[in-house]
Amino acid sequence: MQELRFLGAAGTVTGSKFLLGTPGGKVLVDCGMYQGDRELRHRNWAAFPVPAHEINAVVLTHAHLDHCGWLPRLVRRGYSGPVYCSPWTASLAAIVLRDAAHLQEEDAEYAAVRGYSKHRPPLPLFDTADSEKAISLFRDLEHGASAQLTADMSVRAHRAGHILGSSTLEFRVGERTVAFSGDLGRGSHPLLNPPDPLPEADFVIIESTYGDEVHGPRRADDIAVPIRRALARGGSVLIPAFAIDRTPVVLMTLRELMRTGDVPRVPIYVDSPMALAALEVYREAVREGGRDIRARVRDLPSDPFDPGELHLVHSREESKRLNGAHPPCIIISASGMATGGRVVHHLAHMAPDPRHLILLPGYQVPGTRGRSLVDGATSLKMFGGYVPVRAEVVGITEFSAHADSDDVLSWLRTAPRQPQTCYVVHGEPEASKALAHRIHTELGWCAAVPQYAERVLI
Repeated sequence: MQELRFLGAAGTVTGSKFLLGTPGGKVLVDCGMYQGDRELRHRNWAAFPVPAHEINAVVLTHAHLDHCGWLPRLVRRGYSGPVYCSPWTASLAAIVLRDAAHLQEEDAEYAAVRGYSKHRPPLPLFDTADSEKAISLFRDLEHGASAQLTADMSVRAHRAGHILGSSTLEFRVGERTVAFSGDLGRGSHPLLNPPDPLPEADFVIIESTYGDEVHGPRRADDIAVPIRRALARGGSVLIPAFAIDRTPVVLMTLRELMRTGDVPRVPIYVDSPMALAALEVYREAVREGGRDIRARVRDLPSDPFDPGELHLVHSREESKRLNGAHPPCIIISASGMATGGRVVHHLAHMAPDPRHLILLPGYQVPGTRGRSLVDGATSLKMFGGYVPVRAEVVGITEFSAHADSDDVLSWLRTAPRQPQTCYVVHGEPEASKALAHRIHTELGWCAAVPQYAERVLI
């Protein structure tokens, strides 16, 4: 019997995990951590439905936490097989996993000191040793290359255009072919080339993060106007940005806006160890060129990520000093949904001051501080208490690296033939339902929205 199990990113945009099972073995596609509200986060601690030692291989689509962040926990549970991913994904995922382990350990330690955890003592979901072991399992899978995973299952990777190194995956499962979009990129990404076409497949698993939305064009004024407004009133700008991809893209945008004079030249601080490490990987990718990077970016005569007054903040002491008295500036810090990391103490400092601007250039999962801000929260809980929100808050979806519903339909139309079923995942329920309806009505395909933990035969 050949089956597919939806063990994550079903009914939500987070915790991506899909298990392919055949008589020859089991392969896990993505191994993401859940983020968002408490109910979802509790799934990170739940028993995994398959013993880790029974999994033959893991294949990653890309390096975002909700696609790779549960790997150290899987390792802690006994997994020791290969983890296939593109070389750039391996470089970025190593940064993500080390940072995640550090935050897990730090949060557990802080909870023990402050006494707000129900557990005695508070324990991390995984630790640095688990992350290092997970990183040691990475095996390169270049775009266009294949790997044999079990006696009856192989995989080929293709470019997804979502973040550096991101892949769509084409599995040969017995006599069947199963394609996973992972997180699909946009043709308008300023740095990365667009996704490769969808290969011929019997089954397609497609993301639906923006399944009920169409992004507007990337307009300079969407980011320039609120920034100018904040700087004019003597305020500063806090941008909670995902360390992977979003920080480089925001820096590229600010570089262009300051070059044209649409935004005044002010100091820009990147305050996230993970973002700084990822930025170096992106710089290396631009220097090397390759299929991921657009030719016009490779041909720029200077660093595409330096707007001119760029300051890289490394130490905690430097980070804390940013909250002191200083001229108006722009602070880019992670995490992108303000769930943890250095951005939280900047948020606690800046949110009560109406002069400041909090600019959120990405999708915000329900249950996160970022989503609360976008939804108009007047206070936020952090550090065991509440902080008032008086700063201006602006959310901009046009900066998303995710395909919108039109992008997804365009990608699906590149399929050489109609699949037997298209499974719609990685979206909030209404978004997934809306995308499935469009796929059915516009393409004539059988489209289904699977439930969490559902099994289907392939």
